[in-house]
Amino acid sequence: MPLQRVLEPEVMDTESEARDYDSMDHSAVNQCFVSDLLDRCASPTNVLDLGTGTAQVPVVLCQRQTDCRVLATDLATHMLELARYNVELASLTNRIQLGHVDAKQLPYDDASFPLVMSNSIVHHIPDPSVVLGEAIRVTEPAGFLFFRDLLRPTDNDTLINLVETYAGREGGHAQQMFEDSLRAALSLNEIRELVSSCGFPTSTVQPTSDRHWTWATNRDARSPQ
Repeated sequence: MPLQRVLEPEVMDTESEARDYDSMDHSAVNQCFVSDLLDRCASPTNVLDLGTGTAQVPVVLCQRQTDCRVLATDLATHMLELARYNVELASLTNRIQLGHVDAKQLPYDDASFPLVMSNSIVHHIPDPSVVLGEAIRVTEPAGFLFFRDLLRPTDNDTLINLVETYAGREGGHAQQMFEDSLRAALSLNEIRELVSSCGFPTSTVQPTSDRHWTWATNRDARSPQ
């Protein structure tokens, strides 16, 4: 029987969760995210990042794209405390602004950003359509949306293998967080159905690794609602 989605807490907001998440080795995944983003959107300058966590992705993006500025948002205060440290350590406080923001209720005007990105927010949200709807709303008509998240495995054996492969060298708490996130992730069909309900072709969502899907699309690819 295929694995069913098991929700995890929407906000990872304890000091230990933030610390363990930040200490995990996300470097390869973050570099891949930024490389794939830049392949699709060559010169991003004004970016909204939803669910930034400890701001590792914005730091990599701004290091590689020297004229880029990012508004990096999250609802977890402990994550943002570590994000502030990471941004300061990278000497990027003038280009990465942090915001304590709920992605389900963005305090920004319609069509405010030419690029909205997110790495791994969707699996935290019980009803991801609300976050996608808000992201679409604040993206400029000719802007770009780039979301990546975990892909729920089809069975428990595959899930355990993924945890061993990608978190086997981490501590027990970090391994459990990764397993919980995989269980909370959407299947490929679920995320495709979701973007279709938002008016975008299902082809804009593709599996991009053994554990990730990516939704990449121009805002103007949306069908009239």
